[in-house]
Amino acid sequence: MTELLPPKTETSVELVTELRRIDMLDLCDATEAAILDGGGFGWVSPPDRDVMERYWGGVLAVPERVLFIGRLDGIVAGSVQLMRPTRNNEAQSFACTLTTSFVAPWARGHGLARLLTQAVIDHGRKEGFQLLNLDVRDTQHAAIRLYERMGFVRWGTHPHYARARGRSIAGHFYYKVLQEEGVQDTPQAGA
Repeated sequence: MTELLPPKTETSVELVTELRRIDMLDLCDATEAAILDGGGFGWVSPPDRDVMERYWGGVLAVPERVLFIGRLDGIVAGSVQLMRPTRNNEAQSFACTLTTSFVAPWARGHGLARLLTQAVIDHGRKEGFQLLNLDVRDTQHAAIRLYERMGFVRWGTHPHYARARGRSIAGHFYYKVLQEEGVQDTPQAGA
């Protein structure tokens, strides 16, 4: 008797500078699924498709944003962004931000969130950033576990970080040192 094994799932992450039409459609589908599941990086209800497409097109047009997409068996299943500080923000030019991270519910459990997060860490280091910041809703338990396992340090909690479906949701703030050089352990008051 021959045992049939399930097919191996292929995951990948790529930096995106333009989206093919099929990728835009897949990205919008994955975004909508994540929003409906409660992980829509700010959206509580999915916007109209044209609004979502304009949002993703806008992400690619903003020089401070770097978009990564995650694929499961070739289909766009999630994304994350690295946000650089604006050029006039010299005081925080050493730090970047991981933002708008999600994986569609149907693609979870294959390590895509970890791969997407690692892509931002690696890119931040490559660009010379010393610190990576992020914030996450308290309801995103899997994301919180992932970030803490990957060495992010929780430095604060805001009890009224977000509001969804008529209730306040706490949010947590994290950072990860990307390069020790130049990062002080104790912030200087008034600096």
